[in-house]
Amino acid sequence: MQSNKQNVLFLFLLFVGLFLGTAQEGKVIPLEIKAERDSIVAPLFPKPLERDSIQRDSLQRDSLNQKPPLLLDNITYKAKDYVKLSQRENKIYLYNEAEIYYQDTELKAGIIIMDYIKNEVYAGRIKDSVGNYTQLPYFKQGSNVVIPDSIRFNFDTQKAIIWNSRTEQQAAAGQLGSDAMKVYAEITKKENDSVYFLSEAKITTAEDTINPDYYIRVRKAKFVPKKKVIAGYSNLYIADVPTPIAMPFAYFPLSVGSAPGVLMPTFGNDPDRGYFLQDFGYYAPLGDYANVEFSGDFYTNGSWGFRTASIYTKRYKYRGNVNFRYENLVTSQKGFSDYSLSKNWNLQFSHSQDQKASPNSRFSASVNLGSSEYYRNSLQQRNLPNTQNNTLSSSISYSKTFPAYPSVNMSVTATHSQLTSPTATTTNPDNINMTLPTFQASMERIFPFAKRDGIKKGAIQNINFQYDVNAQNRLTTNDEDFLTGRMFDNARIGARHRIPISTNFKIAKYFSVTMGGNYEDVWTMQTFERSFDPEANRVVIDTISGFDRYNQYNLNASIGTTLYGTFNFGADKKIQAIRHVLRPTISYGYAPSFEQFYDEYVEGLDGDGRVVQYSRFDGTLNGAPRLGRSNSLSLALNNVLEAKVRDKDSTKTEPKKIPLLSNFNISTAYNLEADSLRLSPLNINGGTNILNNKMSINFAAGLDPYAIDNNGRRIDTWNIDNGGSLFRLTRANMNISYSIDSKMFAKKKDDEAEEAEDPFDYVAQSGGRTDDLFGRADSFRDNPREEREKGTNVENPAYATKIPWNFRLAYSASYLNSARQNEFSAHSLMFSGDIELSPRWKVGGSSGYDFKNKGFTLTQLRFQRDLKSFSMRFNWTPFGEFRRWYFFIGIDASILSDLKWENRSQPFRN
Repeated sequence: MQSNKQNVLFLFLLFVGLFLGTAQEGKVIPLEIKAERDSIVAPLFPKPLERDSIQRDSLQRDSLNQKPPLLLDNITYKAKDYVKLSQRENKIYLYNEAEIYYQDTELKAGIIIMDYIKNEVYAGRIKDSVGNYTQLPYFKQGSNVVIPDSIRFNFDTQKAIIWNSRTEQQAAAGQLGSDAMKVYAEITKKENDSVYFLSEAKITTAEDTINPDYYIRVRKAKFVPKKKVIAGYSNLYIADVPTPIAMPFAYFPLSVGSAPGVLMPTFGNDPDRGYFLQDFGYYAPLGDYANVEFSGDFYTNGSWGFRTASIYTKRYKYRGNVNFRYENLVTSQKGFSDYSLSKNWNLQFSHSQDQKASPNSRFSASVNLGSSEYYRNSLQQRNLPNTQNNTLSSSISYSKTFPAYPSVNMSVTATHSQLTSPTATTTNPDNINMTLPTFQASMERIFPFAKRDGIKKGAIQNINFQYDVNAQNRLTTNDEDFLTGRMFDNARIGARHRIPISTNFKIAKYFSVTMGGNYEDVWTMQTFERSFDPEANRVVIDTISGFDRYNQYNLNASIGTTLYGTFNFGADKKIQAIRHVLRPTISYGYAPSFEQFYDEYVEGLDGDGRVVQYSRFDGTLNGAPRLGRSNSLSLALNNVLEAKVRDKDSTKTEPKKIPLLSNFNISTAYNLEADSLRLSPLNINGGTNILNNKMSINFAAGLDPYAIDNNGRRIDTWNIDNGGSLFRLTRANMNISYSIDSKMFAKKKDDEAEEAEDPFDYVAQSGGRTDDLFGRADSFRDNPREEREKGTNVENPAYATKIPWNFRLAYSASYLNSARQNEFSAHSLMFSGDIELSPRWKVGGSSGYDFKNKGFTLTQLRFQRDLKSFSMRFNWTPFGEFRRWYFFIGIDASILSDLKWENRSQPFRN
């Protein structure tokens, strides 16, 4: 009985196979049944009508009579509810979560109908229980994805007709979502793998492609995925309302990754310089690891500017950027009294090397040099915060380590520094100081009387010495002589060799003793001989070129200990204990006098002159050797004060340590060789962080025990004996910084995901401040969406009582009273902050007040409105030397960033 059932089942399957294999136009399509998915297998050759096996074999061996197969691979399909085979219609019906796979083509939909004779497939939506359309077709071929309402596709020709298609093209590698180009078309004809023809299409970067807040309406277009869209008449719609912004034809690049292109300029008018084009330029990628951007400004009165910027990066190797800026600014017109011409330039270069790239060698650079007045005269908004910087500085260094014992470290460094905002006390406001280069080498510490792998005990085994050398070529020049041969006229070359020797040991278990000395050998390439010329009645200085040297040494010793004091208040108290750590240190230093390196000359006429002692090494790079014996004692008291506080978290058993004073240091010295004024002023400095490290406080002061005369000079009289207090306050300074935001008052969240590092992200390329206390350096090419995504969720329709905000404050005061000035040399308060009034409104500002000069510092007000796909920003500096305003509205997505309108005022010039 069982065998009869199996025979019946076998005959039934054979009948179905033969029935479905009926010849149609000379070809056979057999059905292959799989366990998980059904599949249609295309025959390799068409089956002939004749049954002659000899003729069939000859046809198979004769390549001239072979026809190419219509299908090159299996068509695999499945569905959730049913798969229906209709022999009468020659179709296969798949319903509910239907899927078909063929080579690199993937099709998913609610319903799929496949005609296996025409090799065509149709896919569409289905209705759910409440009548809504669900399971939109998902069509993927290669890496191109289309999500339509319905689609008709032919496997033979690879052509398709698509209704209401939606596709998303990434603007850069890995940059999908809100910054990608989205294309919606009512009817799409797929011609081949790389060409689509669109009818009544919408192009947008909005998140909602069905009802976008803006789109570009295209009547007819040719769409090449990942490359371009070439369209006919197109115009911009905002909220389905047409705008007069239209083009007879349009071209939209869709290249994946970086692509070259023109940077659209900003148009405007300046009363001093006429009409202008700003930021007009060209961008080009340089392979996979670098890019370059050229831009410029052009004014009708003859002013112009040029900028180039390049960023390069290679993961696990290096990263850096190069910026060069030049501005030729003409004010007014020739012949007018207010005519002026200024030429300013600035060069920035930064390079950092990954530590894994070369553990024993490293190259790094941070260069920011140029005209001293570049930032103050520049017309670019991105340079506004840097107008408050006082100096420009640069450093380029290469270091090499030789790890073999004893290891040696060597480095070559070139440095530069210059003033950008000279003050009234600056003697040479345009001085540029450079070292080209500085060579440094040091050998690791060697213990000659101890084993390398053993524990060192006692004074003998702890004897150690090192060696280091510092050689420099230092020069001082100005803006006029910079980068000319004259900049080397005052160059000073020298080297200093040092061999420090020391040892340490303990006395009475609790006292640490350190003893040592230092030997120096100083080399120079020129010296200066001095003599008095009686005829000219002046001192004559002769420069003697050639190698010369001197040596000197000193001895030192110190003893110190650590004292702990704890005040317990009880484990049930909020403040359980306060601990005081005191580290007193007494040091002694001795250095002999080196008169052998000094000479004399007589200054004066007719033998009434005075004898002047000098060293030929005065004025050299490292100066002259010590004249006069040094013999002094020093005292230092280092204090740390911290408290143990009961933690608010009741599950924690250990108390929390809070620093009350991170450091509080007192130091002074007593000169045993001096015949008067032996006691040095008392130096006090300290600092602490409070309010969960949100507030930082640092302070310093100088207290002098001696009095001063009417001319402000110190005299050998105690200040208390002169009618004053025990110490006289000569100087003091304090710096307080405070930062707070709304997150401090919110509940703590779980671990947040770290943001992926952008290899081409350089926020502070301008070489200035990274905070906004001096204003924010806006560049209207920046993507405001990135800043918003770092903040709160803008999708929240209402904040209720939660309004995100942040606030920063910095206070600085310097007091001077060394000669009874009794004045503040510097006294200012700076603050900045931002607040989000609503999910899409953000306002902020930064300002400060200078109490010494009685005026406000650089003040900036910022307003920003998030319009989903658009952003609107307004920055305003209402008063001061740099008063100006900027307005911008444009599309956030970088691929359509040129769809914008911006207007700006020019900096006010006296």
